[in-house]
Amino acid sequence: MGKVIAIANQKGGVGKTTTTVNLAASLGVLEKKVLLIDADPQANATSGLGIDVEAVEKGTYQVLEHTVDLVETIQKTNSPNVDIVPAHIDLVAIEIELVDRDNREYMLKNALKDIRDSYDYILIDCAPSLGLITLNALTAADSVIIPIQCEYYALEGLGKLLNTINSIQKIHNPELDIEGMLLTMYDSRLRLSNQVVNEVKKHFNNMVFKTIIQRNIRLGEAPSHGESIIAYDATSKGAINYLNLAHEVIKKNNNG
Repeated sequence: MGKVIAIANQKGGVGKTTTTVNLAASLGVLEKKVLLIDADPQANATSGLGIDVEAVEKGTYQVLEHTVDLVETIQKTNSPNVDIVPAHIDLVAIEIELVDRDNREYMLKNALKDIRDSYDYILIDCAPSLGLITLNALTAADSVIIPIQCEYYALEGLGKLLNTINSIQKIHNPELDIEGMLLTMYDSRLRLSNQVVNEVKKHFNNMVFKTIIQRNIRLGEAPSHGESIIAYDATSKGAINYLNLAHEVIKKNNNG
């Protein structure tokens, strides 16, 4: 059965989508079968893997609405072994449309039941909020990866996210685990970056991935070409970092 991992942090600009896309691509080249679910109305993971967002007719919105089966929304991507459930801007309406539904927090969990055996990993790219879509993702997930940027406000809001995870564990998903905290946008030349790394490791110790994602221009360029960093520049620091992260995730889950 595939492991479902949500990539979540309500702070924007911390590297959620970059991590989801490039971890998916890295796991794919390591011969793991991966499904990426784009649960962000901005649909950056969708466009970042070469899918035309404007042409999306069936995606995460329809899955959460339960108007189509999830399997009908799956598309191939240009990354080996990586499929995607794409998003479209219409996903922004789901928060309002589901508000009166029974079991609204379980829409994604229920939709995933039939396809979990088809993949090794299912990665969910969450929106930068703690709204109903993210709640669905965390209720459906086995674990969560929390990207934390190596910048001044790194720990701001982290307590709120951890409280949300704790609430979901108590009410909706007692099995939810923290896969790890991932330090992103690291610049070894900056004293602040090193201070943040030390602070996060001091507070969270073994919960922090050994892999650190370094600042890398190629990582920023890849999405504009509709490619992962693995396809865009496999020799770049960014590609090496995400391949190391993929190895760490595989090792942690004992399925190497």
